Amino acid sequence: MRIGLRTIKTAIASVIAMYLASILGLHFAASAGVIAILSLAGTKKNSLHAGIERLLSLIVATLISFIIFELIGFSPIGFGIYLLLFIPIVVKLKLTEGIVVSSVLVTHYLTEAHFSPSLIVNEFLLMGIGAGMAVLFNLYMPDRQKELVKQQQATESLFRQLLSDLSTWPDANQLVELVQDSTVLMNKLHEGQRQARLYQEDHFFDEPIYFEEYFLMRSAQVRMLQDMLALQQTITVDPALLVELKLVLAFTANTFAERNDGTRLLEKVEQLFHFYQQQPLPKDRSEFENRARLFQFLQSFKGFIEIKSEFFDTFKDVKRK
Repeated sequence: MRIGLRTIKTAIASVIAMYLASILGLHFAASAGVIAILSLAGTKKNSLHAGIERLLSLIVATLISFIIFELIGFSPIGFGIYLLLFIPIVVKLKLTEGIVVSSVLVTHYLTEAHFSPSLIVNEFLLMGIGAGMAVLFNLYMPDRQKELVKQQQATESLFRQLLSDLSTWPDANQLVELVQDSTVLMNKLHEGQRQARLYQEDHFFDEPIYFEEYFLMRSAQVRMLQDMLALQQTITVDPALLVELKLVLAFTANTFAERNDGTRLLEKVEQLFHFYQQQPLPKDRSEFENRARLFQFLQSFKGFIEIKSEFFDTFKDVKRK
């Protein structure tokens, strides 16, 4: 059985919250530990947001419950009416993180059957201690950047293999496998985006957007690559016309890297366009249509490279954080 870091932090934060509440002589001290458990989210920013939402929702809950309990009495019916009003209001205010915790604290008002200043302060201290411990213990997070770099390296390796296989101009059976590989690659990129967003949420102020933008850029490239794979199976031209194209695809596979700005590749694509422009005109409709699909393939390939080139221009001075 493996006990994860988040589990350890949750257990310690909960215990310390309960002890601190007890030392301060708060009623219902165990509630501070429960709040710590519920508030310790997966990222620093989520924990902070959850804590703030719960404190704000407790203000709303206290006001509503005070009005309802004073009018109807401290009874289960009063609590039910409180919920009927409280839940839609906090949903409207986008404070849903506090629905459960604030309502649990409202039951303390119900149990004590009064709203004395000391009890109200007691409830806010319980919330502050529990949520505060969660934020404090979430200040330490494992280094997600190392994992993101591994994700980058893995996806780039798959890209290189796909481009290398495409440079051999695969037959129909091989093409099916390449399409499947492109789907696997896209799934990996989606996971990379998810991890990159978590990495951003571990920073309170200056959000590092590089990794998320990187995976978005590579996802756009995969879509272009899938267009190229779909076109490749429809193109039937003289093999001599494909020699230069295959060489450029192989060169792309060999030079595929995060810091490649695409300048040399774009030059080679322009040379390919020039090469095909120098070829004799098509002799019949079938040859014309195949040339048109080949031209479309080249356009997609150029777009594939331009996506990376634009990304490089945007982030060339950005350092990983």
